Amino acid sequence: MAVKVYKPVTPGLRGMTGYTFEEITKDKPERSLIVFRKNHAGRNSDGRITVRHRGGGARRFIRIVDMKRNKIDVPAKVIAVEYDPNRTARIALIQFVDGEKRYILAPIGLKVGDTIVSGQNAEIRTGNAMPISNIPVGSTIHNIELRPGQGGKMVRAAGTSAQLLAKEGDYAQVRLPSGEVRLVLQTCYATIGQLGNLDHSNIKLGKAGRKRHLGIRPTVRGTAMSPRDHPHGGGEGRQPIGMPGPKTPWGKPALGYKTRRNKRSDKYIVRRRNAKGGR
Repeated sequence: MAVKVYKPVTPGLRGMTGYTFEEITKDKPERSLIVFRKNHAGRNSDGRITVRHRGGGARRFIRIVDMKRNKIDVPAKVIAVEYDPNRTARIALIQFVDGEKRYILAPIGLKVGDTIVSGQNAEIRTGNAMPISNIPVGSTIHNIELRPGQGGKMVRAAGTSAQLLAKEGDYAQVRLPSGEVRLVLQTCYATIGQLGNLDHSNIKLGKAGRKRHLGIRPTVRGTAMSPRDHPHGGGEGRQPIGMPGPKTPWGKPALGYKTRRNKRSDKYIVRRRNAKGGR
């Protein structure tokens, strides 16, 4: 996929880039595989904002994507590659021999007309899903489960892939896109290949309105606020932070402060993504 550059006939188009969508083969989604998406604008059930800078955006439907790949040993044919507004990766519409249709994440090299299958007897081919125990060491994989039967949880963004490094006992070592090396049960399923839409990271939005279309509202700098609204606020003119280290709006340390509290999964992490920081 290539990046499309716009002619700067307006200030917003100067520097803006977009997708060429050359890999897309179908414009409208499959009606049986979409559900309505209600916009909560970052608010919880009490109406309080729990996630800031959310709201508005283009109206969209949720595509029901099969992350479990639990239709075992039933071949399916790729009938379309589609755009999904809810994720960075592309999705592929597949149809099984019994007529059922599903969406899956579309890896690089998966084309209309290809046949894919999931199960222990599946071939080592792009788009096929199988237990990690059946995947050769060194292979590139994505959509990796954390618990058997749970469905893929890791490596699902555009252009990402993980590498299977080693197998020992019940676990396999997998290097994630962040550089972290993690132990995963060999009975967990993963899909062969690297996810498509590689140029997603090269896209420049170009204007504020395009950010609003994504449902992201403006972010105000803490230094532009008053002292009652943010720890960085106040002062005549522009001021430095004026305290040991930057703070969040709620006074907690930010930028480098470790917030990880999940000690249960520490034993599965062989090497952290920030190697010098240890576990």
